[in-house]
Amino acid sequence: MIFTQLQCTLKAQGYEPCYCFTEVSGKHELPCRAGFRISNGEIYRLIYDIVLSRPEDYLSIYQSSCNHNCLKCHSWYFAQVAIGHWYNPSEVLIEVLKYREKVTVWEPRERATMWHASDLCAHCGSCILTDTTGAYCPGKLSPDKVTWSPQGYGPARNIISFTGGDLYCQPAFYVKVFKLIKKETPDMWVHIETNGYGLTPRNLEVLYEAGLDSIWLDMKAYYEDTYRFLCGTSNKWILELPALIRDMGIVLEIVLLYIPGLVEIDQIEKFSEHIANIDKNIPVMLLAFFPEYKLLHLRTPTLEEMIIAYRALRKRLNNVRIGNVGVFCKTTKCIDDLIENIGRSSVAL
Repeated sequence: MIFTQLQCTLKAQGYEPCYCFTEVSGKHELPCRAGFRISNGEIYRLIYDIVLSRPEDYLSIYQSSCNHNCLKCHSWYFAQVAIGHWYNPSEVLIEVLKYREKVTVWEPRERATMWHASDLCAHCGSCILTDTTGAYCPGKLSPDKVTWSPQGYGPARNIISFTGGDLYCQPAFYVKVFKLIKKETPDMWVHIETNGYGLTPRNLEVLYEAGLDSIWLDMKAYYEDTYRFLCGTSNKWILELPALIRDMGIVLEIVLLYIPGLVEIDQIEKFSEHIANIDKNIPVMLLAFFPEYKLLHLRTPTLEEMIIAYRALRKRLNNVRIGNVGVFCKTTKCIDDLIENIGRSSVAL
């Protein structure tokens, strides 16, 4: 077999390269060289796992190797380390078609997000396990729409999400696989979870033209010095992405993270103002940080901190929810207090 390597598209387009690395057999390698392989003219992506994920309720394709070295990475064991199996676009399509046979909820394109999953199901499995309605059930689904996956109970929605390690700075693989999916099963929505670093205007345009429907944009931190500390890169053009994505007609959801001591109310308020100036209706998920990887010394946010941050976002934005509730709520009373303060529809369970 003949192997070749990809060139850095960021550098070629005049952007700052990531300068990040992936661990390969105990050594450090550039992420694009660790996560992609070209063999006999075919491009392959290193994929750790493919599973119906919760609470997102879509097929998640967990990719190895990433253009960020996030200190808080909760997928570090495969995003920062090269591990998995090599898939070409046709092999990914086979997994998509197998999943399509298991879909229980067919969403319209405008709901092709993680954010919208939270208004369908509380993922308790009560309707299946005990034939009763769970305490926090939204009452939207009949039990026949709820199914089991290795990550728990919930619906299976017609969305394919590429997640885990982020290498959208190299769009060639994704262009091929997106086109295949749209040709063979156009009723499946193509979604990416991304830090946005690789989504230059040119890269974003080719991904959209290939069939990209929706984007989960993890914006991490507003201040560039905080962002660079957390991720090892700049966020200068990431802040420009929400307007660009919206103007292209791609469905957008924004994910923010409350990290005590690093990303607190001042940056949350900056994000609120920034997003509102673009579109007050962009769905925003505020997640609670939990210690992982190289930030094990930090604490989780409190219930009060999450409520204050939520209210800061809601001053300007119309669609805000809190996720990772189990991080700061360890009892049903805490969840009840959260719901009493912000409403059930604003809590993702």
